Amino acid sequence: MDIELLIENESKTFLCQPAIQEGIEWSTERKNTPGKLTFKVLKDEVLDFSEGCAVRLRVDGQEVFFGFVFKQQRTQEKIITVTAWDQLRYLKNSDIVIYEDKRADEFIKMVADDFRLKVGTLENTVYVIPSRVEERVSYFEMIQNALDETLMNTGQMFVLYDDFGKLTLKNLSSMAVESRGAYLMIDEETGKSFEYTSSIDDNTYNKIKLAYDNQDTGTRDVYIAQDSVNMNKWGVLQYFDTLQQGENGQAKADTLLKLYNKKTRNLKVTNALGDIRVRAGSMIVVNLDLGDVKLKNFMLVEKCKHIYKENEHWMDLTLRGGEFIG
Repeated sequence: MDIELLIENESKTFLCQPAIQEGIEWSTERKNTPGKLTFKVLKDEVLDFSEGCAVRLRVDGQEVFFGFVFKQQRTQEKIITVTAWDQLRYLKNSDIVIYEDKRADEFIKMVADDFRLKVGTLENTVYVIPSRVEERVSYFEMIQNALDETLMNTGQMFVLYDDFGKLTLKNLSSMAVESRGAYLMIDEETGKSFEYTSSIDDNTYNKIKLAYDNQDTGTRDVYIAQDSVNMNKWGVLQYFDTLQQGENGQAKADTLLKLYNKKTRNLKVTNALGDIRVRAGSMIVVNLDLGDVKLKNFMLVEKCKHIYKENEHWMDLTLRGGEFIG
């Protein structure tokens, strides 16, 4: 395994290959968190960098991480522990923003232009958000609110991430990890240990109730979608929200019921064989016998941590979703 980690120097004109200690970690999360790279280097006469300097990581010639130094910790042994974040870190800035008639991808492009962030592929999210007022929240939250509105009105989930220095937005359907039609699979051989949880206690709803205060008629319009079978099985688990002008109430209720009328399924896999194509937002096939049920389907990677140590590559994954086949 060939690891190339370069750090920009103080004058921002030269990238040096430092003496790296064992244990590079690259972590990503699907929502509201920038990509993170942590590593240890030995301070010598050549090494000359500070906060704000660029960092890039390639593994076996493939681009993995591009970001900037945000933190250094030093010891008397001249070992520096470096924390670098990708450019999503700048979405932690907060502000007050009002916008109208924009798709989520258009809003992301607007934010990127304001903060001089580099942009790669931003897929068209189709749904036009009538209006939003975002007050004293981070841009991460603003963007996630736009993506959540898109999900609730269309059923389509989009993933925002940094692709080696470029903001990228893709539909979940584009995030499957594959090569020449063969999908990456986690099974008993590639995933050493796991922890599985199923629940109806978090984000599970079998009744959706949406209301709109109709100024034209002076009445409150109510839209309901429900599943009587699961209501008898689990009791009534109701989701309530209000609608904005221009939203299709019944279509949104039906979409929300389809999204939330199911158990939540979470799986944590540790010490899986590493694959640099996997990141938060990826879709991978999981084939595991969990004892009473067998899982064999795609699951969404919520969190991913890659560990490079002693010429080995492992990853820890937090996954959710997936249908179970008994």
